[in-house]
Amino acid sequence: MTRKGWLLFISMSVIWGIPYLFIKIAVQELDPSVVVFARVGIAAAVLLPVAAKRGVLRKVRERWLVVAALACVQIAGPFLLISYGEQHITSSLTSLLIAADPLFVVLFALRFDPSERASGLRLFGLLIGMVGVIVLLGLDVGGDEQRLLGAFLVLLAAACYAASALLIKRPPIAALPNLGVVTVMCITATIVLLPLAVTRLPSKIPDIEVIVSLLVLSLICTALAYLLFFALVGEVGASRGTVITYVNPAVAVLLGVTLLGEPLNAAIIVGFLLIIVGCWLSTGGALPPPLNQLLRSHRQQQTSRDSDFITNYFDKPRPNPTINFERIQTTTRDLAALLGISLPKQTSR
Repeated sequence: MTRKGWLLFISMSVIWGIPYLFIKIAVQELDPSVVVFARVGIAAAVLLPVAAKRGVLRKVRERWLVVAALACVQIAGPFLLISYGEQHITSSLTSLLIAADPLFVVLFALRFDPSERASGLRLFGLLIGMVGVIVLLGLDVGGDEQRLLGAFLVLLAAACYAASALLIKRPPIAALPNLGVVTVMCITATIVLLPLAVTRLPSKIPDIEVIVSLLVLSLICTALAYLLFFALVGEVGASRGTVITYVNPAVAVLLGVTLLGEPLNAAIIVGFLLIIVGCWLSTGGALPPPLNQLLRSHRQQQTSRDSDFITNYFDKPRPNPTINFERIQTTTRDLAALLGISLPKQTSR
């Protein structure tokens, strides 16, 4: 990847790894519906002028009903479910459960998308990932007495993300400009959540950390994140761009443990590893493109060095050896005398 590609990749890995921390802070004072409404509303206000300036909204207008339905599955529904879920479980566990998104894609594809159906190694990966989810849910990894409910809501959000991923592949949506689709989805989600959020507004102004959390969620984790993601895909391609899903949970767990004092135990580590390995196998079992390219480059450099060494070794000029016959004869006679063997004297010719 280019330097710009790596910068975009690192930025997206961090930006989409931090929402769970700020959601956890925000839902401590605000109703989840208010949190999501503020997040998508502010993001829509930022994205709308950009989309209008680039002229991408006209193309989406013809398919606005399909995009509006997608908004409920990809933004309004998952954002609400995650926010309600984080009232009962830690931000670390939330990020790990969301990492099971590729597992749901493979599971849904068994029925709805033949091109994504899993068999053999991919099916084995699906089973491993499910074991990872069971490990996280079956052991005490943080949360209140309703943590199973919270985990179920988050898993339902992951299922929504998986369903939306399959829907985006459909021709009616795949042909539309990404920026226009995201902008219309944020506007639609804002309108859908407005009646619910109005009835749950806080009675007082939230604390400053809650306000900052809402601004970070809307401006950075939503508006800026999608703009950077489109730039990342344009720079390095879709397959490389989606590798950030393997990095986001690690960022979220690190922030939750260090800033919120959330637990980090063997269950979290084992569950995380099983989910990541399961996702990797269920999506084909190939190395992420950046790592694969780095490994291939390292092998090529090693092969080149070995080839140069062999070439230089055989091409290097060497002096012709000189045989000292007199020294050989002297050494032979000394050895024979030591062993008591009599050798005939050399005759001159």
